[in-house]
Amino acid sequence: MRIVYVVDVHGRTKLVAEAVARAAPTDLLVVGGDITTGGTPADAARAIAAWRPLAPMLLALAGNMDSPEIDARLAELDVALDQRTITIDDVALYGVSAAPLSPLETPYELSEDELAHRIDTAYQQLDDARIRVFCPHAPPYGTTCDRLANGRHVGSTAVRRHVEQHQPDVVLCGHIHESRGIDNIGATLIANPGPLMRGHYASVDTEPELRVTLDS
Repeated sequence: MRIVYVVDVHGRTKLVAEAVARAAPTDLLVVGGDITTGGTPADAARAIAAWRPLAPMLLALAGNMDSPEIDARLAELDVALDQRTITIDDVALYGVSAAPLSPLETPYELSEDELAHRIDTAYQQLDDARIRVFCPHAPPYGTTCDRLANGRHVGSTAVRRHVEQHQPDVVLCGHIHESRGIDNIGATLIANPGPLMRGHYASVDTEPELRVTLDS
């Protein structure tokens, strides 16, 4: 299976098709949040409609610049990954929308306790899949994937605790635009491909062995 992961779209809907074309063939497209920048559920629904033909399966999260209402619309459209586990063959994907509380007071921020609760809700649905892919919009705290330009780490402590405890195979995240890169927490590979609005994406190949690559 090949998973193409994009995040931080910020309304540049058409760029998703370009990323999928560059990464082809694609079995599953995952959009990791910030579909809009303060947009409406109707904006998100139009984006989902445009993306459905790009891959056999589509999953999506809402980011901090989306809204709880957009998250609800994703659920209505049956593409939501927030608080859910979706298993395809021997690959299980689970996720959590939004981002930790911040001084910016963006539209969809949650306490670390609430993020932890939502992550647990998704994780409890997990089965014995060979590969586990965790998709939080926000990166785990204290990695190269959550560092601002000034060096400050601003990721989620709840995401980090979950990764340390449960060691999923891969974490696909975003949110911090300047922290494009790959890191590790124990045996878990962490990937923030950088914002799709700048043309970035990640590819996850599950055969013949697990491999995660960022666009060149």
